[in-house]
Amino acid sequence: MPGDLPDRDAAGEPRARAVPAAFLRSFSAFGLMLGTLFFAASLTPSLVPRAPVVQGMLGGLCLAAGYGIGVLVRAVWVALELPVLTGRARRLADAAAMLGCAAAAGLALWWAAGWQNRLRALMDMEPIDSADPFTVAALALLVFGLLILTARLFGGIRRRLSRLFAHVLPRPQAALVALLATAILFWSIGNGLLVTGVMRTLDRIYAELDARFEEDSPQPADPRKTGGPGSLLTWEGLGRAGRETIAAGPDAAEIAAMTGAAGSDLPVREPLRVYVGLNSAEDPATRAELALAELIRIGAFERSNLVIVTPTGTGWIDPEGRRAMEYVLRGDVASVSVQYSYLASWIALLAAPDYGAETAREVFAAVYGHWTSLPRDRRPRLYLNGLSLGAFNSDLSHDLHQVIGDPYAGALWSGPPFNSRTWKGVAAARNPGTPVWAPQFRDGSVIRFTTQQNRLANARAPWGPYRVVFLQYPSDAITFYDPSSLWRKPEWMKPPLGPDVSPDLVWIPVVTFLQLTFDLMLAVTPPKGHGHVYAFEHYLDAWAGLTEAPGWTPEALEAVKAAVAAGRG
Repeated sequence: MPGDLPDRDAAGEPRARAVPAAFLRSFSAFGLMLGTLFFAASLTPSLVPRAPVVQGMLGGLCLAAGYGIGVLVRAVWVALELPVLTGRARRLADAAAMLGCAAAAGLALWWAAGWQNRLRALMDMEPIDSADPFTVAALALLVFGLLILTARLFGGIRRRLSRLFAHVLPRPQAALVALLATAILFWSIGNGLLVTGVMRTLDRIYAELDARFEEDSPQPADPRKTGGPGSLLTWEGLGRAGRETIAAGPDAAEIAAMTGAAGSDLPVREPLRVYVGLNSAEDPATRAELALAELIRIGAFERSNLVIVTPTGTGWIDPEGRRAMEYVLRGDVASVSVQYSYLASWIALLAAPDYGAETAREVFAAVYGHWTSLPRDRRPRLYLNGLSLGAFNSDLSHDLHQVIGDPYAGALWSGPPFNSRTWKGVAAARNPGTPVWAPQFRDGSVIRFTTQQNRLANARAPWGPYRVVFLQYPSDAITFYDPSSLWRKPEWMKPPLGPDVSPDLVWIPVVTFLQLTFDLMLAVTPPKGHGHVYAFEHYLDAWAGLTEAPGWTPEALEAVKAAVAAGRG
């Protein structure tokens, strides 16, 4: 066929030797330039420190994204018949530009360790000696190559189908139908085989984890504990996260020991916890009814405080937050949680995005309905609580019309996802001049934000009867992920930056979006007190500010933090 390579080249060498050169010539020079710059930009820091393997995968994705954009820009430029260099001038310009881009990538690889170490220092992490540039570069090229091969396979199938359809359709229609058919084919393979297969594998893995019995979560003998004697729920049905929650401390003795420095003569009680596992009943409504019945059985409504804790996607309750809550309230609290999934939060959002909200609504309606039926002077203060996807679903568990006549006492939502209903609206309407990572909202009588530094006292007005506290870290990608970073600079990247956000961080279209997407998946890898890993001492301040528990002073809270830290040591 015309254009085919001959069996031998002009020098008589076998055709195979000419194939690599032809393959290299098939790449767009402008695409490679832009892709190399994107790769260099991917090495700049974002919210989460990155290991070489992760950086290599991110770099390959950015290289491919830049290459694709470069090819598109070049195609549009040529289609508009704008002037282009040709011949020797083009070859020289391409060579100079490629050398410049390669130098930029080399410098970025050289500087990468420094960028990462400045971020790691902000998170109290050990420095690294090297960013392992060879691993990063090799992985980036591998990922880039796989993506290019996939794209060329797509193009080859599209062209073949276009020629086939051209026998029965006009050429423009044949090209369009071929494009749609190829897209449907690739979508079916990707979604129907790869995604479905991966989801089934993940479902099986997480189901096995949920069913696993841990030695450090023994079945309780106390009849006041879920899964113990007389409980309406079986120990097996609670799932791994539920068994861990019920079996874990603190008990009354530990609370008394750790809070003794507070100098209060208030009594300490054994905290009550109710947990209903995903396998305890068939549907959310029945699980909610079981939760209420178990609360009534153990006398939870006779406590001074009752907290509806919405778990994360796996059913996990952060022990740091639960321990801080029970310390602040000196055990005079009952908490209830109902599992809606055993998958990781980001997988649960993909697999069943509405299921968590449905369960949260059923649980709130059941507990709140019984709570409002009790005399106001003889019922506990009711609070809501959740971390991550738990915060997201807790916020969706009710609406204003449902509670405005008889509101609950307040809510503590930690690490709220970026698309959380209330967080998103309040952050957008924050007072002018306050950063989105530490906003102030109106006079602060209803909603306040806090970070690693306790900011709950930074309000113009005293607390009102109804309170909401958001605990968030500036480096938490779950909270500050911004899809619009694809084309515009996120608000949290504008000065002043958060205390654990690298000053080297810069916004780069497309690249920043891909960096934050990786950060979203790696948000729990930083040490405690950063990223999406919330620390006891910050929970303690948040719970103390939310509940205004009697008998506590700032000095007493600091003493508890010190006692807990020493106990762990």
